[in-house]
Amino acid sequence: MKDYLKLVFVFVVIFLFFQCKQEYIPKVEESDTRLLVVEGFINSGQGYTVIHLSRAVGLNDSTASPEYGAQVNVEGDNGSSFSLSDNGNGQYSTPQLILDNNAKYRVHIKTSSGKEYLSDYSPVKHTPVIDSVTWQRENEGVQIYVSTHDDLNSTKYYRWAYSETWEFHSPYLSFLDYSRDPVTNVPIDVGQRPNADTTIYKCWRTQNSTSIILGSSEKLTSDQIYLPVRYIEPYNEELSVLYYFELTQYALSQDAYLFYQRLKKNTEQIGTLFDPQPSQLGGNIHCTTNPEELVIGFLEVSEEQKAHIFISNDDVRPWVTPIGCTEIILKNELETLQSQGQYLIPLRALTFRGLQIVTFTAAEPMCVDCTMRGTNIKPAFWP
Repeated sequence: MKDYLKLVFVFVVIFLFFQCKQEYIPKVEESDTRLLVVEGFINSGQGYTVIHLSRAVGLNDSTASPEYGAQVNVEGDNGSSFSLSDNGNGQYSTPQLILDNNAKYRVHIKTSSGKEYLSDYSPVKHTPVIDSVTWQRENEGVQIYVSTHDDLNSTKYYRWAYSETWEFHSPYLSFLDYSRDPVTNVPIDVGQRPNADTTIYKCWRTQNSTSIILGSSEKLTSDQIYLPVRYIEPYNEELSVLYYFELTQYALSQDAYLFYQRLKKNTEQIGTLFDPQPSQLGGNIHCTTNPEELVIGFLEVSEEQKAHIFISNDDVRPWVTPIGCTEIILKNELETLQSQGQYLIPLRALTFRGLQIVTFTAAEPMCVDCTMRGTNIKPAFWP
């Protein structure tokens, strides 16, 4: 009897727990303070130095607000100064800096409203080369790894970012074309193309990493790193034809590493009671006209080291990407073309009456026109 009562009690508790759950939407006061966000680094190696300036947005805003019309300079404690060009979208850049390895550098920002900001002086920090970028199959997907080391044991803190480009093909090729009303542009007939429309069949897509990727050898006896940097889910489109992965490595100071670690926790690891709770983001950038104003960002002098790999579909077979598309059969009649044809792209003829197409197949534009999701211009580095 006691066991029975215990069982009933457990079921009652479980029932009440699920019945009492209610969605809780906290009331959050919107702040008028639009904090300056500074992203980038001072590049001591070959290539561009790019600094992004924006304003922190409210909870109800969907996009960041670029900081326009600022003056941005890189200043050395040896008296040198380099001006960055305003690209008009919150981005400020210069093609190449010539820095003194024995000097320290900072960024000086003056906004269009007259406020001024300075980053702390930073010594020139060199980034070790990337030893290798490799991949292997894991859980039916593909895991990409980075391996690097510093013989001098002086780096210890690293950050990575990547750019990836992949070739993909539309599920369907179009062998037909519409004749259209010259006034309304509505399809009125369908006919054969001389050749399949390959301009919308083969495309490329590029995207950059959005997560913060960090690594540290602080607790190791040697400054060596081997860790995963990108996982491609099973049968994703990225590996449907040919995939290119370019990894960029940056050396960090301990302070910069801790800043990015806090930023990662605040932006990527919050969502449950067991995730890290938000912490205030400090940085090494300060408002000199209002010392009480918080600025988000950390700027240092470093250099980029890059490495890349290609992965082909042949390397990972079997890897078949589900198409999620369906061919629809249509009649080559004015009423059908006007009602349905204008929303679909014709594919291939099915039946004829003489040379006239009677029925044909069509599909949604996303299933035929790859330029809706990428570009049909082949990248210069593509094999």
